[in-house]
Amino acid sequence: MSSLTVVRAGALTTVQDLGRPGHAHLGVPRSGALDEPAHLLANRLVGNPGGCATLETTVNGCALRTDTAVTVAVTGAPCAVRADGRPVAWCAPVRLPAGAVLDVGPARAGLRSYVAFAGGVAVPPVLGSRSRDLLSGLGPDPLADGARLPLGAPCGPPAAADVVPWAAPPTGGLVLPLVLGPRDDWFAPQALRILAGDGFRVSSASNRIGLRTDGPALPRARTDELPSEGMVLGAVQVPPAGRPVVFLADHPTTGGYPVVGVVPAPALAAAAQAAPGTPVRFVPVRA
Repeated sequence: MSSLTVVRAGALTTVQDLGRPGHAHLGVPRSGALDEPAHLLANRLVGNPGGCATLETTVNGCALRTDTAVTVAVTGAPCAVRADGRPVAWCAPVRLPAGAVLDVGPARAGLRSYVAFAGGVAVPPVLGSRSRDLLSGLGPDPLADGARLPLGAPCGPPAAADVVPWAAPPTGGLVLPLVLGPRDDWFAPQALRILAGDGFRVSSASNRIGLRTDGPALPRARTDELPSEGMVLGAVQVPPAGRPVVFLADHPTTGGYPVVGVVPAPALAAAAQAAPGTPVRFVPVRA
């Protein structure tokens, strides 16, 4: 079996696929690639089905050496990509010779890049997924220098694409639609005006579990305790400090703080790429 060796692991590089839905009753979140469209595009460019595992980098990329010739593609956050020191294309299939070092540079905008290899990263699946879940600890460990990862057999020819349209990461501001409920009635009427204002920014405490915000506190209409209830992907939970947290792929499956609304899944890819300090505005809508 072909494999790759980690030359530079980067700040946080994890194996991700489409996650492990259907296990919330066991306390296991969905997990999977935070920027799912970028993950799917990377796989398509190298001829993989969408469910093949890719590498999700964070902020400063990674470097990897392959022991066999392989087609690779890097998508997501724009970055410099080099093969043995030579610049190669970003967001396009690239053929690497055996022994070459692929260097994925720091994100120029956004946070997370996705690295796909023909055949996918073939680490053993756990509960049907190869994704690393930071909350529960399921799945393969984050990459470390010197680690080796197996690659699967190529699935098909690379995509014949000269140009691929791609939405730029949100640098000027992140606008998130918010389907209100189930606990929006726990907040004072002015809370929705605050949510729709321009006072929030992405917090540096954000991670794969949730996008945390800095800014004003949402005033509560009710201050009593709420029994723990199920949490879904995109739920916007408001802890006692009053600042919204948008739950991402590794979110807890239950929680006891009120959820003012839910961000629809298609909008979460932009949240995954929003760097700390990015302005955030919620746009309340009714389902």
